[in-house]
Amino acid sequence: MKVILVSRFGGPEVLELKETPLPQLRPASVLIAVKAAGVNPVDTYLRAGSFGYQPNLPFIPGIDGAGIIEEVGEGVSKFHKGQAVFFQGVLGSYAQYIVCPEDRVFELPQGFSFSQGAAIGSPYATAYHALFQCAGAEAGQTVLVHGASGGVGIAAVQWAKSRGLRVLATAGTAKGKELVLDVGAEMVFNHGEEGYVNKILEYTQNQGIDIILEMLANKNLENDFSLLANYGKILVIGNRGKIEIDPRNILRKEISVIGVNLFLASSSQRKAIFAAIEAGLKNKSLWPIIRAEIPLEQAALAHKMIMEGGATGKIVLII
Repeated sequence: MKVILVSRFGGPEVLELKETPLPQLRPASVLIAVKAAGVNPVDTYLRAGSFGYQPNLPFIPGIDGAGIIEEVGEGVSKFHKGQAVFFQGVLGSYAQYIVCPEDRVFELPQGFSFSQGAAIGSPYATAYHALFQCAGAEAGQTVLVHGASGGVGIAAVQWAKSRGLRVLATAGTAKGKELVLDVGAEMVFNHGEEGYVNKILEYTQNQGIDIILEMLANKNLENDFSLLANYGKILVIGNRGKIEIDPRNILRKEISVIGVNLFLASSSQRKAIFAAIEAGLKNKSLWPIIRAEIPLEQAALAHKMIMEGGATGKIVLII
């Protein structure tokens, strides 16, 4: 089968198209013919060797995907051959086939493409984990989604809107702002414009924000302190560097800064997350937006694109 293989850590150029044997089916698992693989920022960190804990070399990147079940292993009763599914949290989705444990696989509802299926797993699970399990978000609160035009940002806007939160957001381009408004934000600000913090505060009549979902903490964290109401929470989902902060800005409002790591979600949390996702897909309150579909052999291009600004949806690899 064709796969993208990482044999050494480095830049996008280390992503190589290779031929490998099909993976071996195991009990309580299914063999999936992958049709699309989601591209996430974490894929680039693992490829570069900068994530903190790394897979052994060589490895096939990618933790999200969608496709058709080819074969079911011993003990599997939930799925059958020919069923359309998506999966999350199984390394190796940049490949024509993957073996996934049954509990990491979910039915892809009718009306969703394989590309949309590949865009569900990590973005929607991360946004739910951040909002409701880490922050305890409740209807009526005001949430600000920073960098809301990317995969996790769109998911967060849809989740928050569906659960009765007041949703404000930021995006870096006019196209991104338009997209975020379309998926449910009340107001979108350009985080690249000078004075955007004051504009957000004015919009809230200086009441501030209850919860901020932060996709680029090294750039925005200090500004976030100014935006929060007393007892506000910052959920750090993404970061690409170090930053110097004044802890007094945390103390004076009793702010909580919380790191979000989906890999640390407990078994019970994962069950709750994906039960909510399946319900949201069925009632159409969740609907992934695809920015680009890129052939598997151009995975390096996808990795370059996802690290650039101006996101307008999810990047997926077509297999």
